[in-house]
Amino acid sequence: MRKITEVAAAVLLRPDGSFLLGQRAPGTFYPGYWEFPGGKVEPGETPRAALVRELAEELEIAVREAHPWVLREFEYEHAHVRLHFFRVTAWEGELRDHVHAALEWQRPGATTVAPMLPANAPILKALQLPDFYAITRAAQVGIPRQLADLQATLAGGLRLVQLREPDLAPPDRADFFRRAVALCHGAGAKVLVNGTADEARAAGADGLHLPARALVAAGTRPDFEWVGASCHDGAELEKAAALGLDFAVLGPVLPTASHPGAPGLGWARFRTLAGRCPLPVYALGGLARADGGEALAAGAQGIAAIRAAWAGGPQRAGP
Repeated sequence: MRKITEVAAAVLLRPDGSFLLGQRAPGTFYPGYWEFPGGKVEPGETPRAALVRELAEELEIAVREAHPWVLREFEYEHAHVRLHFFRVTAWEGELRDHVHAALEWQRPGATTVAPMLPANAPILKALQLPDFYAITRAAQVGIPRQLADLQATLAGGLRLVQLREPDLAPPDRADFFRRAVALCHGAGAKVLVNGTADEARAAGADGLHLPARALVAAGTRPDFEWVGASCHDGAELEKAAALGLDFAVLGPVLPTASHPGAPGLGWARFRTLAGRCPLPVYALGGLARADGGEALAAGAQGIAAIRAAWAGGPQRAGP
């Protein structure tokens, strides 16, 4: 078995969501290919320390805020690499490149440079995911109120929605799905159906969200542009990765209103599980929007929530 080379990779993000790519210089492996800045983790270094050092050496910037994100492995002809991706959201200094042939700021979903290094290519799709994933509750509050809450929250910037309504009667569920998808698409948001593939297609949704039982039973990735899954442990995260899904939701992190006596994973366990995953992972369970910073520090893509997503929901974590 080939030795694994540990690599720290930086996804530098500006406030407008754009991210930085560098073009590999002549005389290197894969010259002309585009990559995220970073480099090899030296003996005795942590991935984060390597990230800070590499960005200082390559770009002359000092990292002020960097969050662990995803961990990916890839076998090139010349090396087997394990890439520790960090989202770098704050730094000091003007970019002065010392190793690349060119630098370009790019927009998620609208990359204009190519080709991309194979190990990094899946990250381009992951960068289209927002930091909040809202889950509907029309059966509990009524369809009119849920649609009104959805419209208001979309106007406030919501960009990813899961339609999860197992307790609605089938005709009502189908009608709600169609109306909710129309609202989401009108606001430029992506929407996934937690249900059958036929329901998702009939509603015109962007994808499918698999509950854990469907994830475990699946043999292949469902044929949708976007597919996520609910996970509760490491084995389910591994299954989501093996199927090539786009993201996972892991929880509950904290006790929830629906299961107040049941302990959650806690942030330490979440960090460990998410830190081994090659997919972006949302944190779910007893969380509110105000917990976003803690979630990012623990390696999460962001927060997924039901009650906290809508008007009148909790502003702080807890049942």
